Amino acid sequence: MGGQRAARHYWRQYYGEADVAIFVVDAADPRRLLEAKEILSHCLEEEKLAGIPLLVFANKQDMIGALTPEMVSEALNLVELRDRRWDIQGCSAKTGEGLDEGLSWIVKQLHH
Repeated sequence: MGGQRAARHYWRQYYGEADVAIFVVDAADPRRLLEAKEILSHCLEEEKLAGIPLLVFANKQDMIGALTPEMVSEALNLVELRDRRWDIQGCSAKTGEGLDEGLSWIVKQLHH
């Protein structure tokens, strides 16, 4: 689902059926990381998402100056997530790089 402000109120409709959460961050726009951190934190507080695995895609790795997955992880404070399994994967939706690795992680979590 899109992350635009207008689309966010629809997210809750899907929480009850979710087995895993995928959160995509624009790694080429560090100015929006604080907003992304707040949105992610708010989502993970939802009871229906309690404990489910989380995959964060640090998107736009094909762009010069994009933050590394490690930098995005630090900005989102992912290391503090103790109530769920999580992973971060650098990717480029444009080139497809990193998408298979992220999806493979999800499959492993669903069979865990």
